[in-house]
Amino acid sequence: MLKLFTYFRSSAAYRVRIGLQLKGLPYEAAPVHLVRNGGEHLQASYRALNPGAMLPCLQDGGTTISQSLAILEYLEEAYPGKPLLPADAAGRARVRALALMVACDIHPLNNLRVLKYLSSDLEVSEANKTAWYRHWIEEGFRIIETHLARDAQTGSFAHGDRPTLADCCLVPQVFNAERFDVDLTPYPTIRRINERCAELPEFVAAHPAQQADAE
Repeated sequence: MLKLFTYFRSSAAYRVRIGLQLKGLPYEAAPVHLVRNGGEHLQASYRALNPGAMLPCLQDGGTTISQSLAILEYLEEAYPGKPLLPADAAGRARVRALALMVACDIHPLNNLRVLKYLSSDLEVSEANKTAWYRHWIEEGFRIIETHLARDAQTGSFAHGDRPTLADCCLVPQVFNAERFDVDLTPYPTIRRINERCAELPEFVAAHPAQQADAE
C-alpha cells in the first residue's frame, strides 16, 4: 500500500492527499508533526527517509519520493486511472503552469521554515510577518485570478469541468489564505472554484480538519 508521510496542516501534503483521493488510491497516513518535539521532521529517523526534512514524502513499495508535485506526477504516471492532467499537451501545460504558480511562486515564501527564520533570526515582528504572508498570497492570487478569469478553458474547476493538478494546489493555498484572514473578495474566480471543490467528497476527505492528526 502507498504510505504518505504527512502533517494535517501542511499545504504540500494537503495537495497530495487531494490527488490520492481524486485518483481513488488507498494509502496509509504516517503523521509527522512539524512543531512537536522541536519538529519531528527534523529528527534523524525522518531525515534518513527524506534528507530535505520536508513534507510530504511518499513510499510505494521500494520507491520513496519527496516534493509534492513530483509525487503527484508519479501518481499520474504509475496509476493513470482518473487522470489529474488533461489529455492534450496544451491543456497539460496550462494545468502545470497554474499549479506551479502556487507551488513555486506563493508557497515557498510562506513556508513554515521561512516564517520561523523571519521571527527567530531576523527578529521580524508578528505583525510584519503576517503582512509578509498576506502580501505574497495576494500577489500570487492576483496573477492566478487574472489567468483563470480571462481563459475560456477555465470551467467549473481551474481547467474544464473536472478537478486537475491545478485544483490540488489551489485549494490548500486558499485554506492558508483563510487561516491568515486574507480578503478573498478580489478573487471571485478562485473563490468560485474553491467552493465547487468543497462540494466534492474527495476534497472533504483530504481537508486538514478530517485528518487523524488534526489538532
